[in-house]
Amino acid sequence: MFKGSITALVTPFKNGAVDEANVIELCERQISAGTHGVVPCGTTGESATLTFEEHMRVIELVVQCAGGRVPVIAGTGSNSTSVAIQNQARAKALGVDAGLVVAPYYNKPNAEGLYQHYKAINDAVDLPIIVYNVPGRTVVDIDVETVARIAGLSNVVGIKDATGDLARVSGHRRLLGEDFIQLSGDDPTALGFNASGGIGAISVTSNVAPQLCAQFQNATLEGDWDTARALNDRLTPLHHALFSSASPGPSKYAMSLLGVTGVEMRLPLTAPGEASQRAVREAMVIAGLLDRP
Repeated sequence: MFKGSITALVTPFKNGAVDEANVIELCERQISAGTHGVVPCGTTGESATLTFEEHMRVIELVVQCAGGRVPVIAGTGSNSTSVAIQNQARAKALGVDAGLVVAPYYNKPNAEGLYQHYKAINDAVDLPIIVYNVPGRTVVDIDVETVARIAGLSNVVGIKDATGDLARVSGHRRLLGEDFIQLSGDDPTALGFNASGGIGAISVTSNVAPQLCAQFQNATLEGDWDTARALNDRLTPLHHALFSSASPGPSKYAMSLLGVTGVEMRLPLTAPGEASQRAVREAMVIAGLLDRP
């Protein structure tokens, strides 16, 4: 169920509030473009600045829009285990297919604390869990051995690995076999990730270029590496440009150039500067999304 191009959806705002109509439009745009799945309220969705009510409303809207056409993996993680359980339970009630559960940030738990965090969520809510390892944001890394231990829990089905360390893929395969779902959380290394045994990516870039990202993932899944490499060449400048300023600022700017959403974000995030905007525009030209002025 969880493979291919899975978009970490941005959350659109209008005058400080969630733009609910645009949430639905962006979800529909992804499905129409061939995206294989969607993630509301992940990091790219600015989940850290959403209230609980907003968070769950966005998930509800995306589930309704998807209508079973593609899987919905809702961001449900927290650095508080009890809050993560609350999020997971509510997301299940709303009809999601899995929860994306980030490693507890700020607290810096040890390996035992990480395991117990996921065990508590696993035992409290009967819903598939995708572990999310992004040490650049959480300041804690879930090493391969700890992932293997967590994967022994009944509801843990896979991982979103945003370390950029391609050796992790083989390490997870060695300890967990081929059935453990491995999704990249790092667009620039998604080609190598899939070549090493991954089966998809939870992508930021697919907000901007959903059709290209879906075509790229389809090529890797079909073993058509020549096509995958050609698409990756077009997408790589965009992958980097979308992180030339604090994400999702560059993504929202790029999407505004396509006329699909606005650039509004919530503090402490602010709009990307001119240098970032130039990089985004140039990368979009290379990808074939914009004409050169």
